[in-house]
Amino acid sequence: MTESLLPAEVLALARRVIEENAALGRTVAVAESCTGGLVAAALTEIAGSSAVLDRGFVTYSNAAKHEMLGVSGDIIDTFGAVSIACAWAMAAGALKRSSADVAVAISGVAGPGGGSENKPVGTVVFARATRDAADPESGDAEERHFSGESRAAVRLQATLCALELLLP
Repeated sequence: MTESLLPAEVLALARRVIEENAALGRTVAVAESCTGGLVAAALTEIAGSSAVLDRGFVTYSNAAKHEMLGVSGDIIDTFGAVSIACAWAMAAGALKRSSADVAVAISGVAGPGGGSENKPVGTVVFARATRDAADPESGDAEERHFSGESRAAVRLQATLCALELLLP
C-alpha cells in the first residue's frame, strides 16, 4: 500500500466502505463540518472510490450549511449547529442535492475552544439519510462525546464514526 497522510485505521475502514458499497452498487455523499473534509479525503484515498463517492460538502460555517445544504436558519437558531436537528437537516440536504443513495452528516465541537456546559469539546452529532427509506423523513441520528484531549483526536474519532455509518 502506498503512503498516506491518514492513519491506517481510517484507511482500512474507508476501504471497507468503498468495497462494500460498490458490491451493492450504492453511492454515498458526505456533509462535513468539524471534520473539514476528512471523511471524503479518506474515501478518495481508496482506488475505485469514484464508483461510490458521489460528492462531499464541507459546510463549516452556518451560512454554508444553509446555502449548500438548505439547513433552515430556524434550526440553527433554535438548536445550534451542533445538534441532532442540524445534523439531520445536513444529511437530508446532502441527499437532496446529490444522486447518492445514502448521506452522512457530521457537526461538532472539535476544540480546544468553542465548547459550553451543554455542548463540551468533543460533542459531535451524526445523521444518516437513505434515499430508499420507507419514510424519507426518518433516518439515524446520534450525539456522541469523544475524548477532548486534542482537536486532532476529536476529528479522528468523528471521522471513524462517520465512516462506520456509511457501511451498508
